[in-house]
Amino acid sequence: MGVIKLKNIRTFSYHGCLIEEGKIGSDYTVDLKIKANLQKSAQTDHLLDTVDYVHLNKIVTEEMAIRSHLLEHVAKRINIRVLAEIEMIEKTTVWVSKVNPPIGGDVETVTIKMTEIRK
Repeated sequence: MGVIKLKNIRTFSYHGCLIEEGKIGSDYTVDLKIKANLQKSAQTDHLLDTVDYVHLNKIVTEEMAIRSHLLEHVAKRINIRVLAEIEMIEKTTVWVSKVNPPIGGDVETVTIKMTEIRK
């Protein structure tokens, strides 16, 4: 089993329960970690034998563009789509962080982490 990580994918998105969050948006970062068998690609040196991280980044950016009230909802969509589109992935974990969340305090980020395992 091998691991691929995409760290600090930056997006400007419109997630949140407040009406204002849906109108003005805010900055987000996403980290994605997948586990898959990478032995074949290690031998063949062919992109078709591995998980293309361009595809992973595309999934994240497309799902982050769809408004959700909760970070948990967007994280679940990312994980489910990763498993649905890339068969060789066995496990996916995503961290979604809202930068400078509007929670009435000096907080740099709020982060949720969710994991899905292929059944």
